[in-house]
Amino acid sequence: MLKIPRAILGELVAHARRDAPIEACGYLAGIVADGERRVAARFPLTNVDASAEHFSLDPAEQFAAFKEAGRRGLKLAACYHSHPATPARPSAEDIRLAHDPNISYVIVSLADAEPSVRSFRIEGGRAEAEEIEITE
Repeated sequence: MLKIPRAILGELVAHARRDAPIEACGYLAGIVADGERRVAARFPLTNVDASAEHFSLDPAEQFAAFKEAGRRGLKLAACYHSHPATPARPSAEDIRLAHDPNISYVIVSLADAEPSVRSFRIEGGRAEAEEIEITE
């Protein structure tokens, strides 16, 4: 299960809207224990591909996010990105590029009038939906 504070969830949607039609991307960090990831921080990153159909994270920003998360005593909990015009489900490319089975993969979809946010665990070429609990 992925637990996300309501405020951070709002920031994910705002980031997706701000970067549209380009896919927004970033990391979520928090307390990771006993199969649960409790998000405490968001690290927006640059989509260096500047594409509406896929994303690549800026390596220097990735390193800085990992370093800052560690400084705060947090671990990587999830990688997030947006789908400006498609549903909140992993594409074949998203599944192929998901290299860490220990984190969640969060997708923010702007395809409908109301944004949709879903989380997945991806391992061995298979994506499985994961429950998101919104916390205060």
